[in-house]
Amino acid sequence: MKTESNYANKKILVLGLAKSGFAVAKLLKKMNSDVTVVDSNPLAGNDEAKKLLDAGFNVITGSNDPKLIDNSYDYVVKNPGIPYSNELIKNAEKIGVPVITEPEIAYSFSDATTVAVTGTNGKTTVTTLIQLMLAHSPKFKKSYYAGNIGIPISDVIQKATKDDVVVTELSSFQLEGTIDLHPHVAVLNNIYSAHIDFHGTRENYINAKMHITKNQNKDDYFIVNWNTEEWRDLAKQSKANIMPFSDEQELNDGAYLKNNEIYFNNEFVMNTESIQVPGEHNVQNALAAINVAKIFDVSNEDIIDVLVSFKGVKHRIQYVDKFNDRKFYNDSKATNIEATIVALSAFKSPIVLIAGGLDRGNGFDELVPYLKGKVRNIILYGETADKMIDAAQKSGIENITKVNNLKEAVPEAYRQSKSLDVILLSPAAASWDQFDTFEQRGDQFIEEVEELKGKDNG
Repeated sequence: MKTESNYANKKILVLGLAKSGFAVAKLLKKMNSDVTVVDSNPLAGNDEAKKLLDAGFNVITGSNDPKLIDNSYDYVVKNPGIPYSNELIKNAEKIGVPVITEPEIAYSFSDATTVAVTGTNGKTTVTTLIQLMLAHSPKFKKSYYAGNIGIPISDVIQKATKDDVVVTELSSFQLEGTIDLHPHVAVLNNIYSAHIDFHGTRENYINAKMHITKNQNKDDYFIVNWNTEEWRDLAKQSKANIMPFSDEQELNDGAYLKNNEIYFNNEFVMNTESIQVPGEHNVQNALAAINVAKIFDVSNEDIIDVLVSFKGVKHRIQYVDKFNDRKFYNDSKATNIEATIVALSAFKSPIVLIAGGLDRGNGFDELVPYLKGKVRNIILYGETADKMIDAAQKSGIENITKVNNLKEAVPEAYRQSKSLDVILLSPAAASWDQFDTFEQRGDQFIEEVEELKGKDNG
């Protein structure tokens, strides 16, 4: 790890704790910065704040008063989920204090090779696949993953050396707060419309995503999904070497799909039947990962070994269990319509769908053609339930049930299911109306399935 950075020996306010705020505060303190931590949650029950207080940090809890920031600070590091409409953030910008996010800090201290992954859907799967493949690269001693995948980059870069590689998943929330972030390899898996409530417009959302390549140069690589004209046009913004991938067209360079066979630079790699996780989207995820693996000389044999043994990522079309001829899948990470479309497209068996969550103001008519003929029963809950009932009716689903919460939804879905059905949690909405995180939502689904299985076996 490097000890010199624009963020060493500075006066910095960290706004918002959780995992990333806690980690970056400790890193900055280690680098001799004067750190003040502000968290709106009260001290009672705030374990991260208590640990920092015990370690001698200046910690302010139960408030994020705009007056807590003044021009004596060099930077504000905000939790990615805190909107720029927050009054303290607005005051910082008004007085000229730059507002950044944790990846900007962490990357500045890293001397490991860096690979960064973004996109609307599939980020975690691609990040995981790349990390597993690069564990076989002859160019690195160790490979790590971090970022939006749930592991703070600030923790990982302190372990990684110049002989290692760190693969990071970066959300639009994280990327918008970056200035000098410069990954050697950047991956754009796809871009759909998402998080417009946070970014304001789709254009702003895309601009945030494109921060991943803005500091790259001719010695770097930008891996881009080549399936749409929009994504191909976005690649023109990058100064890096462009490496496309596609499951819809043959390419002269990069990874592509032809007759259910994967090729890289026109060399056969493997058959898609060997990929264990379901869905065409996972073929795309594999293609993106293969492009990165090939940059670092990973063999076809090692690539195949990863793809035939990989069972999926938790909360991303995660296989949970099978009993009484029903299969249960947890896709709690489907916080938008596009992700649920991907999940619905992954299965050929009849689906009993559990969906609903935070109302961000959008309708769900985009789901209609994907519900039609695939979803026999739908169980809805949360703020979006009534809007999704409308979409379900338009799709011709006869069995539409509204319940109060996920705890009620799981046994109801099981009660309505038939032999060989897939029971799928894929909410098409964020979790924050009833849960703190999508992980919490997915964990509850798994618990409810386990409870059902116990009763069924009893």
